[in-house]
Amino acid sequence: MITALDHVQLAAPPGSEDQLRTYYVDILGMTETPKPPALAPHGGCWFASGDAQLHIGVETDFKPAHKAHPGLRVQHIESYAARLAQHGAQVKWDENLPGHRRFYSQDPAGNRLEFLEPLT
Repeated sequence: MITALDHVQLAAPPGSEDQLRTYYVDILGMTETPKPPALAPHGGCWFASGDAQLHIGVETDFKPAHKAHPGLRVQHIESYAARLAQHGAQVKWDENLPGHRRFYSQDPAGNRLEFLEPLT
């Protein structure tokens, strides 16, 4: 039986780790978590915020997915979107999910990310 989602794995091109750290830590407010020593030589980086974990691995022939994405639940979505926009990140609102406010953005590697907040 599945009891929880442990993490989501995204991919990025080699050498993009510093840009990803800036985006996920400085802009999104996540914390970088150390990769296990056996995995660290492969590149990439891991991030967490609360129970949400994102692992980003390196792919030599990386191409970002156009539809696949993690959905990240946030609080105070309007101010969160403004924070991303202030840092130059694209914010594309989508009102097609009943009971939620949501928008899409992309990380520096072009990975699509969905940010959503349930309406109360």
